[in-house]
Amino acid sequence: MKAGKFLTLAFETSCDETSVAVVADGREVLSNVISSQIEVHQAYGGVVPEIASRHHLDNINVVLAEALTEAGVSFRDIDLVGVTHGPGLVGALLIGLSTAKAVAYAAGLPIVGVHHIQGHISANYIENKSLEPPFLGVVVSGGHTNIIDVLGYNEYEVLGKTRDDAAGEAFDKVARVLGLGYPGGPAIDILAAGGDPHAVEFKRVYLEKDSLDFSFSGIKTGVLNYLNTRKTKGDAINKADVAAGFQLAVVEVIVNKAVQAALKTNRKKVVLAGGVAANSLLRRMFAEACSAEGLELIYPSLAYCTDNAAMIGCAAYYRYKSGFVDDMSLDAYPALKL
Repeated sequence: MKAGKFLTLAFETSCDETSVAVVADGREVLSNVISSQIEVHQAYGGVVPEIASRHHLDNINVVLAEALTEAGVSFRDIDLVGVTHGPGLVGALLIGLSTAKAVAYAAGLPIVGVHHIQGHISANYIENKSLEPPFLGVVVSGGHTNIIDVLGYNEYEVLGKTRDDAAGEAFDKVARVLGLGYPGGPAIDILAAGGDPHAVEFKRVYLEKDSLDFSFSGIKTGVLNYLNTRKTKGDAINKADVAAGFQLAVVEVIVNKAVQAALKTNRKKVVLAGGVAANSLLRRMFAEACSAEGLELIYPSLAYCTDNAAMIGCAAYYRYKSGFVDDMSLDAYPALKL
C-alpha cells in the first residue's frame, strides 16, 4: 500500500476546523479531510472557544477514520504523526494533540509538534514541488499577520508582526459592525467588489520609519467612527464603499511592507499563506507589486489557505527529517512563539 513512501498522519485543531490528513513524502496529499464549524459559530458572530472544543471532540474520530479510508491506508502504514501544538485555542489544540498522542503511543510511532504558522508556510510546498527556502514568507490570517524570512525548512526570522489586531481579526470585526456576519473576510471581499475604494479613505498606519510591524486596531476604530458619525447625522451609508475603502487600506499596508522586506533581505520569492491570502485584492495587489520589482509571487490554492492538516503533515515531515522528534510530554501552547 505504501509503495516505499514515507507517510505522515497529521492533525490540525487549532481553531474551528477539525482536520486530519495523510501526506506522502512531505508533499503528496493522499487525503485532507476538514470538518468546518463555520455554521455553528455564525450565530455568535465569531468562534466560541468552548463550543469549538466540544465539536472537535465530537468530530475528531470520524474525521480520522475518513482520512485513513480516503488515503487507502491503515495505522500500520503510517511512519510519523504530526500535530499542531500551538498557537491557537488551548481547548481546541488539546483535542487534536490528545488524539495524535494516543495514535502515536498505540502504534509505536514518532510524534512531531508543529507550529501553526510553520504549517501555513509549508502549505506552499504541497503545490509548488520545486519551492525550497530561502524566501520571504507573508502569513496573513485571522490570528496572525507576520512577515518572516524563511531561512530553511525549520529556520525562521520574524521580521514583522502585528502589535494589536491581526488582519483577519480586523476584517471580522469590521464585517460585524457592517452587519455582514461571520466569517468576515470573504463577506467583505465580495461586498467590496461593488464599491469604490476611494469613496471613503481610511488612514494607513505604517508605525515608525522602516518598521515592518503592523497595527490594524486604528483602522477598525476609524471605520466604527465613520459609521457612527454618518448615523448621527442621518446620512446614508454605502456599505460597499466602506468595505472597499477598509480593504484597500489594510491590503496596501501589507503589500508595501512585504515588498519592502523582500528588497531589504534580497529575497526573490514572496510566499503568501494563511486564510486572508485568499483575499482577491491582496492577491492582485501583491501580483502587481511583485511584478514591478521583479519578484516571484507564490501562494497556495484556496483549499490550502485556510486551516488544514495537510500543511501540518508537510511541516512535520521536514521537522522530522531535520532530527526534531517529540515525546508524550508534548503539550499545547496557545501563545507558542515561532
